[in-house]
Amino acid sequence: MKLGKTIDIDSLHHILFKKEPLILSEACMEGVTQCYEFLKTFSRDKIIYGINTGFGPMAQYRIEDQSLTELQYNIIRSHATGAGEPLPEIYVRAAMIARVYTFLQCRSGVHPEVVNLLVEFINREIYPFIPEHGSVGASGDLVQLAHIALTLIGEGEVFYKGERRSTTEVMKENGLKPFSMHIREGLSITNGTSVMTGIGLVNLFHAQSLLKWSVAASVMMNEIAASYDDLMAEPLNNCKRHEGQTEIARMMREQIEGSKCVLKREILLYDGQNQEKIFTHKVQPYYSLRCVPQILGPIYDEIQNTEKVIINEINSACDNPIIDPITQNVYHGGNFHGDYISFEMDKLKIAITKLTMLSERQTNYLFHDRINEILPPFVNLGVLGLNYGLQASQFTATSTTAECQMLSNPMYVHSIPNNNDNQDIVSMGTNSALIAKKVIENAYQVLAIQFMGLVQAVDYLQIQEKLSPKSHKIYAEIRAFFPAFKEDSILYPKVEQMINYLKKCVEL
Repeated sequence: MKLGKTIDIDSLHHILFKKEPLILSEACMEGVTQCYEFLKTFSRDKIIYGINTGFGPMAQYRIEDQSLTELQYNIIRSHATGAGEPLPEIYVRAAMIARVYTFLQCRSGVHPEVVNLLVEFINREIYPFIPEHGSVGASGDLVQLAHIALTLIGEGEVFYKGERRSTTEVMKENGLKPFSMHIREGLSITNGTSVMTGIGLVNLFHAQSLLKWSVAASVMMNEIAASYDDLMAEPLNNCKRHEGQTEIARMMREQIEGSKCVLKREILLYDGQNQEKIFTHKVQPYYSLRCVPQILGPIYDEIQNTEKVIINEINSACDNPIIDPITQNVYHGGNFHGDYISFEMDKLKIAITKLTMLSERQTNYLFHDRINEILPPFVNLGVLGLNYGLQASQFTATSTTAECQMLSNPMYVHSIPNNNDNQDIVSMGTNSALIAKKVIENAYQVLAIQFMGLVQAVDYLQIQEKLSPKSHKIYAEIRAFFPAFKEDSILYPKVEQMINYLKKCVEL
């Protein structure tokens, strides 16, 4: 199917994770051509930033006609100054997709050749080497985007079939040629929010997956604790007028359908027959079990808002200046400013940190025999004192959660002026997206340990057949690679397997 000038979340998922080819319609490519032709005519006798002026604080210097092509190459080469670890391929793929859709808005004035080459890189899985650090998120991701641009002019390095190689060699193997510089392609490629947006897009998909796993884990927690099921009741949760809470409660009811583990309050406490003076079973469970809709509800709402912001940003023109064939004008402004992404990534990482905190507290409930009163310490199925079960794994969950809490401090408000104070207030959007990425990675680690504890608890209580069908499916899938254990063994490979299992949900 050929895609138009805008893209939806489902199409992004297919192109990003399922590696479906990005095929553009003739109509949207015609729009790119028309925008280029307009700029070509319009710019002949005018002073336009980045076409015949220097860049940034050097914009007061006019560039002579014989140097205009050199100017465009200079911004790419001079700004390829990133440092740190290479951005993983999936994030680079997302950034390139975001860059294509900026150009498809037909407000950049680039030659169609640039768009076509970017699409070839995406479809052939050629991923530019992009160091993580370098962006302040104000003229967008100048440094990281320069590393993409560097490969499109046939320089720098790319990752191809798992190897880091010379761009020149890989392009030659694929029968590709570097694009030609026409008017402002150097500035157009390097100027904008596409890298932070690409990272944000991948973060979004993982956040959606983590939320589903958190709901599933919370349901299994309440099955293990034999909680009363009214914590997720529709009349209760509809009293709180928040979409997220009601949706989480609905998801929990769907997940728990068919369970024989949870209790009915109306049968055991409301029938007038109960004569207990001290209740052997808790009338209300701990907050980490009972308040799941209220805790995960705001996280659901935030993830929904993140999707809206990311989709809007991908389908926007985010460079400068804006070339408008409709009004026959060129507008100078700041669409490259990454505040929307920066602010949203800060909010998302706070949300995922809270999700991680819930998981850690639920894990503590499982592991703490004096709190749950039904399980051995650390769900140890072996000999107490001789064997240790999952005791040490709690250290990992707790320390990782603490790191998430520290990382949740906002990046959005940490503007530092730079660029001779031309960029006097910046977004730090890429940093914000990268920190959110780290928090998400941590969340998988904490949830992995929780699920290890959940299946051990199910086996101890021998409630496998009483679980809801959906909970039992998760239990069976995990036990296929993580068998019940009594004797102490090395667990870190199992933690890694569990993380990979949880991450596979993103690709489905």
